[in-house]
Amino acid sequence: MPNPKRKHSKSRTAKRRSSKKIKNVPLSKCSNCGSLKLPHFVCSVCGYYKGIEVLKIESKK
Repeated sequence: MPNPKRKHSKSRTAKRRSSKKIKNVPLSKCSNCGSLKLPHFVCSVCGYYKGIEVLKIESKK
């Protein structure tokens, strides 16, 4: 099995790892309540998805 002839420099390793950073998550507005949510997910505030109630969420009293 082949082995590397030389050690990779720190800058070369850092260049390779630069694409593994955390990326911004795209958010969309809920069509029912207007809060921010992940696209293609049920809204965690009101429980609606594409105008249809999927989850029944009890309000805090």
